[in-house]
Amino acid sequence: MALKERTVTDKVEIVSAFKHIQVRQAVEIYDTISNEVKAQSYHRAVAVCGDDAAAAALGVADIAAVVWTDEVKAAYAASLSVVAE
Repeated sequence: MALKERTVTDKVEIVSAFKHIQVRQAVEIYDTISNEVKAQSYHRAVAVCGDDAAAAALGVADIAAVVWTDEVKAAYAASLSVVAE
């Protein structure tokens, strides 16, 4: 039995009115012969509206290009200015 580790993006969710993109990655330890997963843990990361660098790093840039419309970006920017005041 030989064990290896792999990281798999297993869930992508669009959350909040500002279309933040939440990505869940599973880190799996698996048997290379049977491909059976022996252990698993999860990691989550979020790309907030307009953060193109985070979206690219998470592999969801194409999704961001569709859901982050100019209207959504403007509404998110406006909400940030209200919080800052």
